[in-house]
Amino acid sequence: MIRKPWLMTQEWHDVLFLHWPVPADLVRKYIPKELELDLYNNMAWIGFVFFKVKGNRPRFIPPVPGVSSFLELNIRTYVTYKGRKGIHAFSLEASNSLIVKLTTLGNFLPYRYANVRLKRHKKIFTYSISETFVSTFKVVTKPIESNHFERWLTERYHLWTKTQHHLFRIDTYHSPWVLQHVSGRIHDKSKLSFLQMDFQEDSPVAHYSKMKKARFFAPVREY
Repeated sequence: MIRKPWLMTQEWHDVLFLHWPVPADLVRKYIPKELELDLYNNMAWIGFVFFKVKGNRPRFIPPVPGVSSFLELNIRTYVTYKGRKGIHAFSLEASNSLIVKLTTLGNFLPYRYANVRLKRHKKIFTYSISETFVSTFKVVTKPIESNHFERWLTERYHLWTKTQHHLFRIDTYHSPWVLQHVSGRIHDKSKLSFLQMDFQEDSPVAHYSKMKKARFFAPVREY
């Protein structure tokens, strides 16, 4: 538990984790030089994390209509800095243009607007984004007891971003993830093309979580 006042809180609903292993050399050039890639079995991992945000609000302020709920996609990899494990986000894509304007002040975070959509029919979920990535999946298990690898992928409580030649860390807090296995397929992987790899034949490691409430803390300047 982080022992300092939190600034923001939100709930994440219908969270879909998709992960692919990638040779480290292809990823290293896209992260700040101060960060080290966190490897698993000598591979870097790219994560696509889709979710619906609800109840987005600052501390002591109730949710404000128009900015309290939206869909988001985080495209990330896993890094370390001075012993801490966390993530570096290549892109944070949200379906709410006002949220994007507020979160990109000073180019602090790599948010951008995107047409993220979620359709649900009974137990079938379909996430899509700007017609460049479509994933349809079905939850196939009850909640599972996560193994070491699954915890390594998902239990990440620090995000690093670099702006104006300074490295900052944003800490988050939430209870451990409760994961379920999913089955499905991805219809288009063109959003992965920046890594110059062919992902068309590679099925991701995929998990689902129903809901998680998270808190965010003030950015910390690392140097």
